[in-house]
Amino acid sequence: SDGGTAPHTLIAGQNLLYPWSFSPDGKRLAYLEITSAGYDLYTASIEHDGTTLKAGTPEPLLKTPADERYPSFSPDGRWMLYTSSESGTFQVYVRAFPDQGGKWQISSDGGAYPNWSSDRRTIFVRTLDNHIMAVNYTAKGDAFTPGKPRLWTDQRIAAGPGTMLNYDVHPDGTRIVALMPVETAEGQKAQNHVTFLLNFFDELR
Repeated sequence: SDGGTAPHTLIAGQNLLYPWSFSPDGKRLAYLEITSAGYDLYTASIEHDGTTLKAGTPEPLLKTPADERYPSFSPDGRWMLYTSSESGTFQVYVRAFPDQGGKWQISSDGGAYPNWSSDRRTIFVRTLDNHIMAVNYTAKGDAFTPGKPRLWTDQRIAAGPGTMLNYDVHPDGTRIVALMPVETAEGQKAQNHVTFLLNFFDELR
């Protein structure tokens, strides 16, 4: 990140690839692939040879007719959060990792961009109308029990640009950093201000 070495290809593909989440031990990367048919989820093993990172062969995590997005490893690496449109609207789900066939729905009225708190008791979800919800959960053995989603704050955050994450959770789980919408008309006017320069070549001369 300090520019000390040249960038190199970690995973190559014919489609757009978005790296999203590392497992806690740093040995596996979850990412999404965007194709003409939709969004699919993959993971790849990651190794460090002392100089650079190298990825193993990508392995499908979820590849279905639905759109699956935003995979997120739990703090202990045993669970995977993600968003899917399988119900007809985007909802947040969790599965065991490696997948054992079971899944649990986390959101109730639509959701995206799920995030784990480090306290291992809370999941955060951005609703489709840009609120942040919190969901308590318990995980014991192969069973995952989510609670009822509750509003974490009544403030709406700004809509995220495309597939970009627009909020994140502090490691202690007590704070969230987020992109916020401009609150005043003056601020909105300044944000959208455009200047047209006429007779540009006359200025050059």
